[in-house]
Amino acid sequence: MPPASTPPASDDAAAAPKRGRPGYDRETLLSVCVDVFNRYGYDATSMGTLSKHLGISKSAIYHHVESKEAILGQALDRALDSLEAVFESVLASDHGPVNKLEAILDGSVRVLVDQMPYVTLLLRLRGNSEVEEAALQRRRTLTRTVEDLVREAQELGELRTDVSGKSAPRLMLGMVNSIVDWYQPGRSGTVDQLTATVVTMVFSGLRA
Repeated sequence: MPPASTPPASDDAAAAPKRGRPGYDRETLLSVCVDVFNRYGYDATSMGTLSKHLGISKSAIYHHVESKEAILGQALDRALDSLEAVFESVLASDHGPVNKLEAILDGSVRVLVDQMPYVTLLLRLRGNSEVEEAALQRRRTLTRTVEDLVREAQELGELRTDVSGKSAPRLMLGMVNSIVDWYQPGRSGTVDQLTATVVTMVFSGLRA
């Protein structure tokens, strides 16, 4: 008696997804990689480490990105593009230098909270590659913008002149940057409360 033939697979069965390792779109893969970089340090993280945490092969990662450095570049662009957008919007306004400084601090805090993993990665750079050095140069440009506004406000008599126009901008930005070390959404107050506190603490001490 001839063996019974196997019935053909239905269209539904053929279309059913196969079980196995998770798939990632570029956005999700970037998010996981940034988390790993922040936990272990960018330099100490290999593609093998990323593969392990993603649960996919290294070749599957290369399907989305060219290299570990390319992942870093995309992550840094995410943080810096958002910060630069704040600065560009504020500088395009007709407000005076002090109001611009307040708006820059407000906007920078909001970007930091919204993009915290990416900004955290940016703040931990050491300049060990062309990608890192380029990102650091973009940060320096933002710092110089704050310096220029502080100097302009001092010349107009809007800010105290007995404080260093070089140190004050770095202390302002340092206060903002320190937020990544302790801020917990939902437990450290709202973003509005946070930005109001930063602006008040800075300018209560700086206003002429």
